[in-house]
Amino acid sequence: MSYAQELREHARIAILRLLEDAPRYTSNVSMMTDLLRRFGIGYTRDQVTAEVHWLQEQGLLVAEDHNGFVIATATLRGVEVAQGIVTHPGIQRPRPRI
Repeated sequence: MSYAQELREHARIAILRLLEDAPRYTSNVSMMTDLLRRFGIGYTRDQVTAEVHWLQEQGLLVAEDHNGFVIATATLRGVEVAQGIVTHPGIQRPRPRI
């Protein structure tokens, strides 16, 4: 697997875990972009938006676009992936929380 693919899978689980921890399982792309940088994932807003749309296509979150301001809400399935209850192709399995 390439570095780029590994990074995408890592970013996807990080997004789902951020949503799992967020109030009402909801956050916006701007906030998630800033938080991903703290985890060493230097994605641009466009890259995070693209991953949010991919996760939506997989049924793991719902995205709402308000004139370019994208808000994402995890689905039950997305939370299950974030918690490691189920796995999904293209998403890194989360490590146990300590």
